Amino acid sequence: MRAQTRHQLKEDRFSRATIDAAGATVDWTVEHQNKLIVSAVVVALVIALAGGIWYYLNLQDQKASLEVSQAVRVLNTPVRPANMPAQPDFPSFGSIKERATEAQKKFQGVIDKYPHTHAAEVSRYFVGVTSSDLGDNAKAEDNLKAVISSGGADLSALAKMALAAVYRDSNKSTQAIDLYKQIIDKPTLSVPKVSAQMELAATYQASNQPLESKRIYEQIQKENPGGEVGRLAQAKLEALK
Repeated sequence: MRAQTRHQLKEDRFSRATIDAAGATVDWTVEHQNKLIVSAVVVALVIALAGGIWYYLNLQDQKASLEVSQAVRVLNTPVRPANMPAQPDFPSFGSIKERATEAQKKFQGVIDKYPHTHAAEVSRYFVGVTSSDLGDNAKAEDNLKAVISSGGADLSALAKMALAAVYRDSNKSTQAIDLYKQIIDKPTLSVPKVSAQMELAATYQASNQPLESKRIYEQIQKENPGGEVGRLAQAKLEALK
């Protein structure tokens, strides 16, 4: 990429020099020789700086990604059954909220230390998820909306699913249904169409719209004949009767 940039810069400078030479005299060139040299040095410095910035950002992202993986491990740590004491050799948490609190601190730390990295966007998604676990739906909504706006397609789809769940828990079925429909229209590798369809059907069912729920389950069954998802949709249909 840098080689291509240098080549392009050389071509641009050659073009400008050719145009200038056509309308300038030798005396002008001699008089402004120092300025031309300074300009060339500035261009070289810009190229070197661009390379340094790329290296710096890449290094920052690597460090941030490592910290994200450590935070994810915290989020995957088991929660002990009620009244079970902690065991030193087996890390665990006493509750989902305790685990979410610890994990969120680590994810927020990544955002604060490496704000311009992809890992920070991933961390913001997890801050939204853990905020939901902690019952702070407003914070969850703010962070998940930010990820939807600025994240890539796969991360945005995950954030939409998480935000839809927040809306369902807040009795905002209309907003949840809209997000599920968006994912169904544009599925991603991270959230396949059928995942959003199942959640949409469940949302319709929970909001007392059994006919809509039935329609979605039938569609899932039709699009996934003979598969595990199709059988699950069939079971859901039978439960609606």
